[in-house]
Amino acid sequence: MIIDTRASFSIVEEDYLKDHFPKWGKELIPTKARIFKSESVRMNYMGKIFKEIIPPHRKGNIRLKPEFVVLKNEQVQGFLLGTEYQRMYVMDICNIMNRYFTIGTNKDKKLSFYIKHMTTENILKDLLEDFKEAQYRTQLTSNIKLNFLQVLRKNMEAFAIGDEPLEKIE
Repeated sequence: MIIDTRASFSIVEEDYLKDHFPKWGKELIPTKARIFKSESVRMNYMGKIFKEIIPPHRKGNIRLKPEFVVLKNEQVQGFLLGTEYQRMYVMDICNIMNRYFTIGTNKDKKLSFYIKHMTTENILKDLLEDFKEAQYRTQLTSNIKLNFLQVLRKNMEAFAIGDEPLEKIE
């Protein structure tokens, strides 16, 4: 997925859908003819499609289901997320230092664009940070706690509720 701060709407190219989603034609929603232009050049509009996008994050995935305009014979490689969804989800991606984005009005919760690679030295520390609000029995040894946290992390999808990332679960 490409996040474009200059694109006013989200788009995907027909050939990309053919290559990666062979049954995409069933999902195409034809709409009234509209004129789309990019730099004063008319674009070939086919309809719209909704596709779930799940950008990875080490604390849980974020699920977006934006509407993409399907274009024919354009030079777009992949899904291009336009400014309408960046505004809708209140995504702030124009940071100067420490690239991150936020969703919604909570500016304190900053989500990273990259997944941190865990090494064996810091895995317990990172897992404890991921699940910092959890409470553990004092009788648990470090090995038991590490195994437990690894199972939780491996099965994060099982704990996700709808569009909420893991840390939103109560």
